[in-house]
Amino acid sequence: MPFGQCADGADTGSVRDIAVLTRVGRPTCFVIEGIDTDENGQPVYRLSRAEAQRMCKAEYLDQLQPGDILPCIVTHIEPFGAFCDVGCGISALLPIDCMSVSRISSPADRVSVGQQILCAIKSRDAQGRFVLTIRELLGTWAENAAAFTVGDPVVGIVRSVEYGTFIEIAPNLAGLAESCPDLRPGQAVSVYIKNILPEDEDKARHRQPRPQPEPPLRAAVLHHRGPPRPLALLHPESHKRIETDFSVMACNPA
Repeated sequence: MPFGQCADGADTGSVRDIAVLTRVGRPTCFVIEGIDTDENGQPVYRLSRAEAQRMCKAEYLDQLQPGDILPCIVTHIEPFGAFCDVGCGISALLPIDCMSVSRISSPADRVSVGQQILCAIKSRDAQGRFVLTIRELLGTWAENAAAFTVGDPVVGIVRSVEYGTFIEIAPNLAGLAESCPDLRPGQAVSVYIKNILPEDEDKARHRQPRPQPEPPLRAAVLHHRGPPRPLALLHPESHKRIETDFSVMACNPA
């Protein structure tokens, strides 16, 4: 396969050499443009990845509109977003701010290289390349909030620590907890849901002066002599119960 046929635009210089070099050792799409023979009479196939990409654009990608959903494969990750293969090695950008409502420190918090994901087309840039989003595919605020009830104990991920602690408890749903100097973004924490504000009410509340937060709840482990007893975590308003039974052997004690 000649270099000019390794990618659409390689022959004109609009595609950088690194875009071709990174495909070494990886599966790729191509079109057989012809068959020649070598000096020994063996067939030699003339291949073109560039032609396969042009066909993919004309027959598939150019038919898509903003809002359409298409399967993608994450090829590499940068601090500002993830690049995805949308077909025949054609790349599109999934910006970090289009990955979730919650603030994340890295695209790696959402996706990984080689992962197959569904993306929606957000727009096209000046060169006609797709800009992707997955944020709108994670469900609305109401759909995410419907899975939770006041008083539920849940496990979440700390996403940011500012005037309070923003904790993500669903892909498109985060809650505000009291400040805690020991918490860091990316840390998993156990919390209970004190209140659920409708989305519009929550936005209005953020525009008003903030009252002083109530004293945070504390969890304590009571030490005692003798065999360990089951430890339960229960909130009066919750219908769920979390209990640790120390008499049961761990799945992986090592």
